[in-house]
Amino acid sequence: MEILGLSSNHSQSGSFTLVMGEVEGLRRLPIVIGMFEAQAIAIEIEKIIPNRPMTHDLFKSFSDSFQFEIEKIVISEMKEGVFYAQIHSKNEQAVAEIDSRPSDAIAIAVRFGAPIFCSEKVLSEAGIEFTEEDKQEPAKKASKTVAGKGVPPRENSLKDFSLTKLNTLLDKAIDDEDYEKAARIRDEINKRN
Repeated sequence: MEILGLSSNHSQSGSFTLVMGEVEGLRRLPIVIGMFEAQAIAIEIEKIIPNRPMTHDLFKSFSDSFQFEIEKIVISEMKEGVFYAQIHSKNEQAVAEIDSRPSDAIAIAVRFGAPIFCSEKVLSEAGIEFTEEDKQEPAKKASKTVAGKGVPPRENSLKDFSLTKLNTLLDKAIDDEDYEKAARIRDEINKRN
């Protein structure tokens, strides 16, 4: 997976949407994260050096001091709309998988240059598929907004639509690159299946 964009979340004050994309695929995975984690990811992507180390920088310094490597990050599960991740680390004596929120794991991955993976099950449930034409559009930089324009509909209003209408709305949200709206519509469709 690669980071495609990071934007403020219009439906949840103080939160951001991190959009991950398959490196050699057409699916994108929107993840709502907190402001601190969004800042931690953006600072590292933009190569901004804070005056004092942030928590994820401290983790890297600690790991470097004890010769731990981060091999990879895996977004491993999704339960009731909450994502779970594992940080795979090792040194000469031990190998460990550490439970983590995906936002923290990704903030750590960008500091270590570690690859980010997502389980097929999570991508099947929460990923949004794009066409080849959509993939050819240039990816947005992390500092740019990837959410579509306009105010997303209230989640309750989605219950009033038929499955056919929801699928039409999902296609439109994807075309508009409104990943937050697309994720809510996808969740409503999944509830009915």
